[in-house]
Amino acid sequence: MSALFTPLQIGKLQLDNRILIAPMCQYSAEQGNATDWHLIHLGHLALSGAGMLILEATAVSPQGRITPYDLGLYSDDNEAALARVLKAVRAYSPIKIAMQIAHAGRKASSRAPWDGGSQIRPDEPQGWLTEAPSAVPHAPNEVAPVALDRAGLERVKRDFVETAKRAARLGIDAIEIHAAHGYLLHQFLSPIANHRDDEYGGSLENRMRFPLEVFDAVRAVFPADRPVWARISATDWVPNGWDIEGTVAISKELARRGCAAIHVTTGGVSPQQAIKLGPGYQVPYAQRVKAEVGLPTIAVGLITEPEQAESIIANGEADAVSLARAMLYDPRWPWHAAAKLGAQVQAPKQYWRSQPREFKDLFAGAAFGQR
Repeated sequence: MSALFTPLQIGKLQLDNRILIAPMCQYSAEQGNATDWHLIHLGHLALSGAGMLILEATAVSPQGRITPYDLGLYSDDNEAALARVLKAVRAYSPIKIAMQIAHAGRKASSRAPWDGGSQIRPDEPQGWLTEAPSAVPHAPNEVAPVALDRAGLERVKRDFVETAKRAARLGIDAIEIHAAHGYLLHQFLSPIANHRDDEYGGSLENRMRFPLEVFDAVRAVFPADRPVWARISATDWVPNGWDIEGTVAISKELARRGCAAIHVTTGGVSPQQAIKLGPGYQVPYAQRVKAEVGLPTIAVGLITEPEQAESIIANGEADAVSLARAMLYDPRWPWHAAAKLGAQVQAPKQYWRSQPREFKDLFAGAAFGQR
């Protein structure tokens, strides 16, 4: 039996298999509102056969958006727009849906990647002054963010809470708190971005404090039977930055607070990062978190081949794999993986007749007759 296609329990939530669709920003929202693009994009990914679909980084406030075109869940309009999309997706797919909630911090007010991805300065159209743990810009030529004061920290925490409440009303199955890729919560963790001299800066314990407070606040308002977990960058790939030791430490603290899993990625806090790319290059970090913390871990990063994903799960390196670019390139990746690994996958009945003759048992429950 394929290990990749065995069920996975995260908290009280059961997934049909261990393939997750990683959150991928689309930069296609209008004032935070999901659009018809999201209906098409999420609709076809929901038919992929993956065990879970994680919605793209969803901003908890307008100033928390990476770009002016980010998806948000901070207003009634945002909630109504996403409700329309989710209603259509759920009508045709049983896939579990998680939401990654996020604040971009000093990496906010940026152009979309296809427009260069550079900072939009506050005095430029669509730009705004960003906020962060410290008044330290992401890159030397950028406008420095405003350092969050106590009132600002409480406001950001409330924004996470209100977004979690909206996610619960939308029936979202799980929440992933984004503490990776150089965004606000990662900025608090990393000494590269966090130069504070109060109880939120300096020591490892202090730098972990605000991300843990955010987790506690979200966990307290999201339904107890639905899991909440975190995505963490295990290393900054910069000397004297955030590292795997800190990642293990905060993961243990999160586990103690009821965190259901850790989604292990890397990088993003500094343009000086020197990432050593290669197939599955981030998997060893997930393996260490799994071994030392005991929570279910999700591995990501250049996992592209079914046999590779199968080996990661079968060898106990991680409990699940998440795919991003590979899933955009091949939205039926789980179907093809199941065919290669001799497993079954869920597929909509409208597509059952696409099943190749040599894989007659590929689609679970498939039966098709035609006169």
